[in-house]
Amino acid sequence: MDALRSALQPVTHNLPGPIRDIGLSLIGDSCYKKLILDIDLEHNPECLKLAISKALGIGIVAASSIVKVPQILKLVNSKSASGVSFLSYLLETSSLLTSLAYNVRNGFPFSTFGETALILGQNVIISVLVLKYSGRAGIAALFVAALAVGVATLFSEQLLNMQQLSYLQAGAGVLGVASKVPQILAILQEGGTGQLSAFAVFNYLAGSLSRIFTTLQEVDDKLILYGFIAGFALNLVLALQMVYYWNAPSAKARGKQKVPAGPIPAATSSATATGASTSSEPRAKSKGPTTRRRG
Repeated sequence: MDALRSALQPVTHNLPGPIRDIGLSLIGDSCYKKLILDIDLEHNPECLKLAISKALGIGIVAASSIVKVPQILKLVNSKSASGVSFLSYLLETSSLLTSLAYNVRNGFPFSTFGETALILGQNVIISVLVLKYSGRAGIAALFVAALAVGVATLFSEQLLNMQQLSYLQAGAGVLGVASKVPQILAILQEGGTGQLSAFAVFNYLAGSLSRIFTTLQEVDDKLILYGFIAGFALNLVLALQMVYYWNAPSAKARGKQKVPAGPIPAATSSATATGASTSSEPRAKSKGPTTRRRG
């Protein structure tokens, strides 16, 4: 360790100003000196935990900028909302908006909630697409309008004080957990995951687990912690469903597979009809001589 420290210290003591400033803002002067300048990881476990938490937080925020892009692309390319629950996204969007307002107005570190804003924006796009491809495009405008009203209300100290917002945050935790239930039920009903993105599901699972750690390290708020724990449990259920139904076609897909069986009876009946007409031709011919005899 001493040899590694001797090799790295000339680098850490001469970091560019912008990088040094970022490090100081993330972990503070004391931990920056102990971890970066002195490179003393063994005797500063608290600083090490804080650094890991900050790194995870930044990673989650960065990943969240694209976490639901594959889901958006799947919807656009397939022009289908099969297997994707609008109710699930409605509940999750409401929860995210409330949590975003709560974190911002409390002044919590951006690294502990930054993904909330990014996922919220992607959720709005997905919700609108699901409504469009479900034949309910008119409701999409009402959804966006209601969202705008929610933003104006939740971020306004004049309309909503912190005490009221804390009550809503408790409800948001419940909504966040409840938002997974319709999606779980939709998968069970479909008998497959349809257009649900595996990338989004597994990233959500990893993100919710990481958020438990970062919240324990940086945010002393049980409302947020319990929400992440419950969310992780249901994200785990979704991930297990994704694995279980990985190669299983949806109920609609199975229905389409059965469609080719339909024309067979029709073809048979047409063949039978043809056969009947064919067999009726000899009968017509057999009547010919009888008619002539009568004539």
